[in-house]
Amino acid sequence: MSTTGKIRVAVLFGGRSAEHEVSITSARSLLQAIDRDKYDVTMIPITKEGRWLHASEAPQVLEAGIAEGEFSGSPLVTVGSDEPAPHMDVVFPLLHGPFGEDGTVQGFLELAGVAYVGSGVLGSAVGMDKEMMRRALRAESLPTVESVTVLRSRWRAHASSVQADIETRFSYPVFVKPANMGSSVGISKVADQHGLRRAMDEAARYDRKIIVEADAGLCREVECAVLGYEDPQVSVVGEIISAGEFYDYKAKYVADSSELIIPANLGKETTETVQEFSRRAFLAVEACGLARVDFFVAAGGEVIVNEINTMPGFTPISMYPKLWEASGVSYGDLIDQLIQLALQRHADKQDMTVEGGTALPAASQGGG
Repeated sequence: MSTTGKIRVAVLFGGRSAEHEVSITSARSLLQAIDRDKYDVTMIPITKEGRWLHASEAPQVLEAGIAEGEFSGSPLVTVGSDEPAPHMDVVFPLLHGPFGEDGTVQGFLELAGVAYVGSGVLGSAVGMDKEMMRRALRAESLPTVESVTVLRSRWRAHASSVQADIETRFSYPVFVKPANMGSSVGISKVADQHGLRRAMDEAARYDRKIIVEADAGLCREVECAVLGYEDPQVSVVGEIISAGEFYDYKAKYVADSSELIIPANLGKETTETVQEFSRRAFLAVEACGLARVDFFVAAGGEVIVNEINTMPGFTPISMYPKLWEASGVSYGDLIDQLIQLALQRHADKQDMTVEGGTALPAASQGGG
């Protein structure tokens, strides 16, 4: 703790992904809500080029953002510098998408031995990768949309045969997505074979793995927020009435005509199914702290897990804080609980032997 007795929190924001601007907006919102009587907050911007800036640059970035190549000041860490980095009690990596939500920053923080908010390396990586996420969900018998993964290299080398394979397996429309991206970046709804080629090329801009999935049909889109560690709690369920043909980046962050209905009018049994599936999905990928689980609900009441997001947005219009607010947890209390969960998880990790342990007798060892 600091000399004032407050917990020192470093908030990482910005980052290298296509969700850079979303992260900045989330950081602004968090900064306004965090309890300054309890926490000393240091805001640490990361540019689109991946440069970690000094905290003194944070106001400029928070106010107007910072374009790639525009920064001319000093980075946060300079090789060869004698100036010690300030100690932080906990880090809040408020980074969305690759190079922030996918386990990369989490691995760095693990090496540094510092507590941090959110899922660990495994949970972050599995939650980010739509292919691996669905493998984990299916292993727990959670229903998902039928999908196939195509490597970018295969698409570029054998586009015609890949397209034929997709059209044999699915009927149009289909959805095409980068495997590792959030906020619906790079996602296309495809109506015909001409659109498929454009969509595959678009998704290939963002990842080496491309997900092609069946259309879930005329389903309602609902979401549930999860908060916790080994015994996670779930929020009320919310429904999205998208301003666009589907809930894409523009509908989420640009258009103001998308409607969020909280709580969703689903009926008791369907609501409980969504909440139970949310808990199971959270545990299936080994998430921690926070997650938002997205679903399709068919007209007959069938519930299908779409995906899990292990670092959902904290913007003023984001579903995650809105769901918890409707569940009786204010924005400030939510931030407080997430920081406390981070400290709890970090303490648990310290309670184990990492070296100098006693080896089991050879007869008792279960394999090499």
